[in-house]
Amino acid sequence: MDKSIGALRNNLGTLRTGRASPDILARVVVDYYGAETPLNQLASVSVSSGTQLVVSPYDKSSLGAVESAIVDANLGMAPNNDGELIRLNVPALTEDRRKEILKQAKAVGEDAKVAIRNIRKGANSDVKKQGKDLSEDVAKDANNEIQKLTDKLIKSVDEVVAAKEKEIMTV
Repeated sequence: MDKSIGALRNNLGTLRTGRASPDILARVVVDYYGAETPLNQLASVSVSSGTQLVVSPYDKSSLGAVESAIVDANLGMAPNNDGELIRLNVPALTEDRRKEILKQAKAVGEDAKVAIRNIRKGANSDVKKQGKDLSEDVAKDANNEIQKLTDKLIKSVDEVVAAKEKEIMTV
């Protein structure tokens, strides 16, 4: 369940919030000689100013593929290719774009909740399988502990998503 919270934080980090962050490009995948390769394995991504990212491919021949992958990722940024690097200006978010990103954040949060609930379901079925070896009270206590842990982590997911929502809506 803790891994679900970690994955949630990583996924929320890739959502754009109006300021430049290399995490924005974390989900960009480049078709590099026929293989789908994450951008961070092909290039270094750095922040040159508060509103600009610089992508510097290790292999300069892959510059075109990296540029097209950024365009295909539909991040709302136009890459500027100067033959050596790709510069991405992170534009200020419009109100509509903020609401769209907010919906994405809520969807990522909901996915994390579903993952946690699936883990709870698996743990409860494990307790049920061992039910023959356990007394009813022990099995009931185990299920109650699993539910308490699930509730605690669902609340944690809500807090993480709420913090991201606040960050997104801050102008």
